[in-house]
Order: sequence, then structure tokens, then C-alpha cells
Amino acid sequence: MRSIFEYLDYRDLLRDAFEQRKAKSPLYGYRMMAEALGQDTSNIFRILQKDAHLPARCQSRAIEYLGLTGRSAEYFVLLIAYARERDSRARHDILDKAMALRDVASRDLVDKELAYFREWWIVAVRSMVEVMEGRVQPAVIASRLRPPIPEADVTKALDLLLELSLVKKASSGRLVLTEAHLNAGGSEKTEAVRHFQRQILALAAESLERFPREERDVSTLTLAVDQEAFKEIREMLREFRQQIQKRVEESLQPDRVMQLSMAFFPLASAPEASQ
Repeated sequence: MRSIFEYLDYRDLLRDAFEQRKAKSPLYGYRMMAEALGQDTSNIFRILQKDAHLPARCQSRAIEYLGLTGRSAEYFVLLIAYARERDSRARHDILDKAMALRDVASRDLVDKELAYFREWWIVAVRSMVEVMEGRVQPAVIASRLRPPIPEADVTKALDLLLELSLVKKASSGRLVLTEAHLNAGGSEKTEAVRHFQRQILALAAESLERFPREERDVSTLTLAVDQEAFKEIREMLREFRQQIQKRVEESLQPDRVMQLSMAFFPLASAPEASQ
């Protein structure tokens, strides 16, 4: 099923959720969905046909039915309000709030582009293109990176970024990013990403000695949680990353490149995972 943020009418989302369940179990019908949402069967059919709206008292049950949390749940509630509102100005305001919750646009990297993760400085050089507003000077970039790298490596990184179309030359001759955000999801890309993450986590450890406290923020939490809290915290971290990306898009004149690394991992296994 599509991401919730691709929907503008909540009833399309409900219909797709119904179809997904029916595809898994042919016996699944309107009556079962009606029971889950606290409605009668005839009204569920009318809602899915867009002839009626989901009552306000059923919103929480619909959120549970769809498995929504955090920003996704908030977006769903706004879609309902948007569909029910008749005043055009109010609808516009609701839609603006909903759009602000959407995921940032990103480009999915294909296999040949995974060389981008070969060395940490390739990623950093791409960000420096933005910081320097396209007026790239390899020697300057090499000296500003922490730790510094040879100028020749910066030149190679720039050549690779151009080859992979992750940056491009504008008519002015300056370099510009082709997309603001990149994504490398998928099991086939796991090793390339892990290789990059190992480098970044090593740099994070070194940052404790390389930078004064006012130039970094490193903190840890050791937590005892149950499975439900574990799942909710993972979702909170995902939401946080999205909000960070949205805030970055509002930075009109970036002057530095920062790396944010978050690690949330077991220190002691759950009982069922014990040997």
C-alpha cells in the first residue's frame, strides 16, 4: 500500500487498506471493517464510495485500524478535517498543515550510485558544494573537512559526484545539487550503507577528542523498555529524522557540514532471544 503521505482523501486510504486485507483473506468483507471502525456495514460502504464521512467518534479506531502513529496519525486527522470542511479558506489552511507533515522529497539511489558511500568524505564533499554555493575549490574543501583529506581525494570525489549525477554544472559554471536528499533503502544496498555507517560512527567516537563540547553534542541513554516502547521509540526516531530534514531545507545560507548519527541498539537481549 502507498505511503499515507501520498493520499489527499482519507477515504482512498481506507479503501486501499480494505482491499489489502481482502487480498490477503478473500473472506474479509465490509462487515469486518465496519466492526473494527464502530460503524454499520452500509455506512462503511458509503464512506468508501465517498458518499459519506467517517464520524469524529470513529477517528481513533480508524487510526488504530490503519496502524498509524505520530506524524502519520496527525496527517490522517487533517485529511478528515480537509475532506469535511466546506469553507475554501479553512480548507486551504488545513491543507497547508497537512503538507507540512509530508516526508521530504528524496531520490532513491540505484546500485551503480552506491559508490557514493565508499568514503565518508564523498558525502561530505557533496554537502560542501552547497555550503560554498557551487564555487568549489578542492584545496579549500580539503582543508575544511574534519579530519582534513588530500586535495586529490576531493577532486576525485567531485568527479564521481558529477559522473553519478548527484551534482551537476549550472549554466553559470557553478556546481549544484541535483536533489537535496538521497535515500539508499533496500536489502541489496545494506552492505554499502553499513560500510559508510561504520566510518561515520568511528568519526563520531573521535569527535569526543577532536572538538570542544560547544561544537558538538554527544549524549547517551541506557533504557529498559518493552516491545511496544521499542517500536514506538523507533518510530519517534524516524519522525525526528524527517523533522531534521525539513528544518535543514529552511537553512538558506548553510555555512558548515554537520553529521547526525543516532544509534539505538540492544545491550541485553529479550528473553525469547536468549540462548
